[in-house]
Amino acid sequence: MKYQKPKGTNDILPGNVEKWQYVENTAREVFRLYDFHELRTPMFEHIEVISRAVGDTTDIVTKEMYDFHDKGDRHITLRPEGTAPLVRSYVENKLFGPEHQNPFKAFYIGPMFRYERPQSGRMRQFHQIGMEVLGSRNPATDVECILLALDFYKRLGVTHTKLVINSLGNRESRMVYRQALIDYLEPLSDQLSEDSKNRLHNNPLRVLDSKDEKDKEIVAKAPSILDFLDEDSAQFFNSVKKLLDDTNVDYVIDHRMVRGLDYYNHTVFEIMSEAPGFNGAITTICAGGRYDGLVKEFNGPDSHDAGFGFALGLERALITMEAEGITIDTTPSVDVYVVGLGDEVSAESLKLVQAARAAGFVSERDYMNRKVKTQFKTADKLNAKWVLIMGDNELAEKSVKIKTMATGVERLVPLTDIYQDFNKELNK
Repeated sequence: MKYQKPKGTNDILPGNVEKWQYVENTAREVFRLYDFHELRTPMFEHIEVISRAVGDTTDIVTKEMYDFHDKGDRHITLRPEGTAPLVRSYVENKLFGPEHQNPFKAFYIGPMFRYERPQSGRMRQFHQIGMEVLGSRNPATDVECILLALDFYKRLGVTHTKLVINSLGNRESRMVYRQALIDYLEPLSDQLSEDSKNRLHNNPLRVLDSKDEKDKEIVAKAPSILDFLDEDSAQFFNSVKKLLDDTNVDYVIDHRMVRGLDYYNHTVFEIMSEAPGFNGAITTICAGGRYDGLVKEFNGPDSHDAGFGFALGLERALITMEAEGITIDTTPSVDVYVVGLGDEVSAESLKLVQAARAAGFVSERDYMNRKVKTQFKTADKLNAKWVLIMGDNELAEKSVKIKTMATGVERLVPLTDIYQDFNKELNK
């Protein structure tokens, strides 16, 4: 049998892991500046947590979830997205209490799972960075979260971006628009794709999001949801646009953008990449929106029943950086490399490398009893700043030879001195 990773998954190997860590650390730094705090939920949930939140008719629930019955006959699913688990945790742990941050601001980083055809930037196990603000109905929250996402990409060096926004209005507006959309699509239903035919009465707004070319032609002439916003919804969207204008953020409005999950209302947005490396193709690299009502779906308090969030794919962030020509230095490097000559010095070599680590230096040594020339080649490959040489003579004299690689200068230092102050002896 040939043992291989499951289809749609990747091994993230040394040399690539450092790139992932760079993106994750950048995200954590931006979240810290905006006073967000990390929350970690289980990688699997009861299926009702997902289906109640994202909607029974969404592709996630009907086609893509990895769900199963466990040994206790509980219906479990690997989490396909991060918002529903985080809101579930918010309500279950009563994070809306007076002792907690209000509005509650949390972020997550971790793997998600969807059964779909693997392709570039879309895997069956993929990784998301996401954030949620719970408890605020202020349109400034929407704009602040969008600004956070844009700041994150700027810090990565990603500059070829386009912000697209829309409003789905409140529930009342959306129900009126829903019927108008059905009335428009029904006479054309025989021309729709099979997926869109199935969505026509169950979830007609999803027809607007169809990737089928014929569907795109049809929905291009569909009525705009923006024409059906009531006064409250229109005022909210106008406030979001004004705040974006006031903060000098460029954006375009796409009245056909609906997002794929049922819990969204009012503001929705996507950040698109127009990086040169994508050869003119525009791809979504971040998306989210407002979801007032979701906290209540999980039996949370009406007073905190408001939310806004976004998610972005880690894999797509890395692909976008590559398309922008951004490189991350993953060259291996150590501060100290200990060259040991013979079995007799192995114990002292171990003591030296441990003392270097205790002093805060990234350190390595030879374990294979290789020749001196080979050990020095390894030190060069690791870009070592200092090489400590320990042979029989040095051991007998209770000293160690320190070579500064940048200058080639070598010094003989008593072991007592280097163990007493490693930093001082290296930097003489």
